Amino acid sequence: MAAFLTLTRRELSGYFFSMRGYVIIAGVQLLVGASLLIVLDALNEKPFDMPLTEKLPNSGFFWLVLLLMAPVITMRTYAHEKSTGTFETLLATPVSDRAVVLAKFAGAWLFYLLAWAPAATLPFLLSRYVDGLGPVDTGPLASLALGVGVIGAFFMAVGCFASALTRSQIIAAMTSFAIGTGVFLIGLLAVYRPPQLGWKTDLFAHISMVEHMGDFASGIVDSRHLVFYISLTLVFLFLTEQVLASRRWK
Repeated sequence: MAAFLTLTRRELSGYFFSMRGYVIIAGVQLLVGASLLIVLDALNEKPFDMPLTEKLPNSGFFWLVLLLMAPVITMRTYAHEKSTGTFETLLATPVSDRAVVLAKFAGAWLFYLLAWAPAATLPFLLSRYVDGLGPVDTGPLASLALGVGVIGAFFMAVGCFASALTRSQIIAAMTSFAIGTGVFLIGLLAVYRPPQLGWKTDLFAHISMVEHMGDFASGIVDSRHLVFYISLTLVFLFLTEQVLASRRWK
């Protein structure tokens, strides 16, 4: 446990040793703010009787943040250490592969949550200073935050796996983005529900991030959604551990 905590602190603090971490946080606030402006513009045209947070996942900027954050955050987790030669040193230490994988994932995921944290205050600021907006319903806001957290955990696990496969940060970022976007687009088919897909539409609905996030934003916490993302996260963490194990025995 001590080794895990030490590695986690090392990973998390590494994001703040350069401007990269601060740029990521600023970029998240910019895009989430743009999402809220789009929602407010829609509200001015046609008022809607639902929490402000429930409309947030309808913005393209919201999904752009989710899809881009993981590649940017995780591309250095293993690829940078491989390119600088410190990865072999890490593997030579008396720390298990699982501890390394979990620590790097935890550091990336905690930074991801920290980057989102300031955005949670925006609905309260808008409710206070924008006329026509009622008090913030904390229930949907909390469930939306939970959705952002579990989907982010999946994306972070994918990013760590992609970074473990290569020493190039660019390739790691592209691989992570491709996998995450692929899962997102497959699930997006359920939103349009083409009639020719038949039973496949129901299958796509079960893996649709848009529908899952819509439930979270509405205050609905479906255990099936949680199990789905936690399971995928564990699968990619296991795959990452296998990649490290294969390198250790080379």
